[in-house]
Amino acid sequence: MQKIKVVVVDDSALVRSLLTEIINKQPDMVCIGAANDPLQAREMIRELNPDVITLDVEMPKMDGLEFLSRLMRLRPMPVVMVSTLTEQGADTTLRALEMGAVDFVAKPRIGVASGLSALGDEIVEKIRIASKARVSRHVAPPAPPTIPREEGASVSRPLGTTRLLSTEKVICIGASTGGTEAIKEILTELPADSPAIVITQHMPAGFTTSFAARLDSLCKIRVSEAVDGQRILPGHAYIAPGGRQFHIERSGANYVAAVDDSPPVNRHKPSVEVLFKSCARVLGPNAIGVMLTGMGADGATAMKEMRDAGSYNYAQDEASCVVFGMPKMAIQAGAVHEVLPLKSIAKALMERVNSAGGVRHRI
Repeated sequence: MQKIKVVVVDDSALVRSLLTEIINKQPDMVCIGAANDPLQAREMIRELNPDVITLDVEMPKMDGLEFLSRLMRLRPMPVVMVSTLTEQGADTTLRALEMGAVDFVAKPRIGVASGLSALGDEIVEKIRIASKARVSRHVAPPAPPTIPREEGASVSRPLGTTRLLSTEKVICIGASTGGTEAIKEILTELPADSPAIVITQHMPAGFTTSFAARLDSLCKIRVSEAVDGQRILPGHAYIAPGGRQFHIERSGANYVAAVDDSPPVNRHKPSVEVLFKSCARVLGPNAIGVMLTGMGADGATAMKEMRDAGSYNYAQDEASCVVFGMPKMAIQAGAVHEVLPLKSIAKALMERVNSAGGVRHRI
């Protein structure tokens, strides 16, 4: 069996030692080098040709993000970021994902040795996923303009948009590895008066707040973390808080968010399965399902329940996925009506809601 070759890049000798030990304990991977700064890492990458690198953000000689940007522009390869679990660390991690990093691990601020050891299974699993991920040369596009808003102000619809025919429809999105950028691609294309959107993206506590805020600054719709008991309204997107379960309930004529501390499902918290099961039960034919890039099968069974309840479902195609796991399993489960490239999904959603457009790659 050919082992996954990993280079660890971190300025902490302790972290380098711990990550090397965690990796070398696995039968299917080996740490072939450990660099204490990006300049040393650059030489190791040239000489050793690793399959995956783990990359710290804060390092001497060259910032981790600057190194990542150069790497993805000149020699694209799978990168797993190692980020400190702070608000600033979350913002930096999101920037790294925008630059092409496959995934990240939240490094504890204190108790690094015990903390990293406890994260061992997560670290090696993300390295395995990264080794199979689709990466490409990444040249950062011009940053989209932020949407200026006063606190509490409503969003005006851009000229040329029309009122949707139904405000009862709810778009239900599930995603994992590669999903932060896929979600951004869709949400930034939606008009201010789009249907309500509920989203589960596999992400730990402490990161979804920054993720929602970033999207809210870029989108015509309002984007926020879901709050238990709040109404689900058109023109808004609600993201499952990291480390919590998120589902939809009905209160009279209204849809409301339910956020709780129930156990992981399919090893995930939040879990797409939890959200999609509630969408099947509560929304029925008013749901439109979307399964985006991600490893594993979380949400596939529940998405089939959504289809059986009358929803219309889309899956991201293999060519545009970072990891074609969750969409593939949803397709195999018979849950999906159409398979589309990522760039086509937002348009298809609006056509579907407005009862326009034809059928593409229908299953």
